[in-house]
Amino acid sequence: MAEFLRSARTRLTPREAGLDAPGLGRRRVSGLRREELARLAGVSVDYYTRLEQGRSRSASTEVLDALATALHLDDAERSHLHTLARPRSRPARRRPRPQRVHPATWDLLDTLQQTGRPGFILGRRLDVLAHNPLAGRLITDFRALPAAERNQARFVFLDPHARELYRDWPRVAADTAAMLRLDAGRHPDDPALSALVGDLSIHSEEFRRFWSDNKVHQRTTGTKDYHHPLVGDLTVTYQALTPADDPDQILFVYGTEPGSPSETSLRLLAQWSRAAADTGSVTARAPGAHD
Repeated sequence: MAEFLRSARTRLTPREAGLDAPGLGRRRVSGLRREELARLAGVSVDYYTRLEQGRSRSASTEVLDALATALHLDDAERSHLHTLARPRSRPARRRPRPQRVHPATWDLLDTLQQTGRPGFILGRRLDVLAHNPLAGRLITDFRALPAAERNQARFVFLDPHARELYRDWPRVAADTAAMLRLDAGRHPDDPALSALVGDLSIHSEEFRRFWSDNKVHQRTTGTKDYHHPLVGDLTVTYQALTPADDPDQILFVYGTEPGSPSETSLRLLAQWSRAAADTGSVTARAPGAHD
């Protein structure tokens, strides 16, 4: 929590916070000072300093909300701050239960395939639990990878194909690190997550930089630009949905703007995907479980 508060404070400029005082242009740093944030949040400087230095974990819901408002945090960042501040017991470490994709969700992936829409499911640590063949054609076939490598963050930061596939790779990479940071706040004692962050930090300088920014991100809806080796440039819209049986899974559904060149490109990719799919269920039902 201390690191997150400090990072959010240093990213927010006085003018963004609504401060307009003489001498703002002659500051050594661009972010808010502790005393400025404390004043905006209505708490004492000493109390806020103890929070940011990790010497106090007793922040009330009201104080956290006041800090979130003063820092202009979005909904995901506000929720993350509350999660970090929540008192935690320290149970003995256990291997988390494997995540499994519900049969109804597999059926939905099949339906999306038949309607020409890519669909895939991310679990804890951004593990790729399942995808339909069209998503595999658009991004990469994670089913062909060893189970330990079926992970979106590993793909984005360690697979050279990802840098060519995403037209705005830096933004995708920053969002991916921020999504992983959000997951770390929810599951701070997950040894597999710690191992993943450590591995990415060793092998990717960009990941180290984005991770140190301490930003969090939760995808809901938006667009993503691809440069696909078969169909060229296309822009997809996406919607993120949470299956009712597992709040730590996210189903991503892709589409395109009707009548756009991207729709034509995705339709062509879907035709190739259908031609290559096995008979029967179009979505290969590998065991969708990750330890």
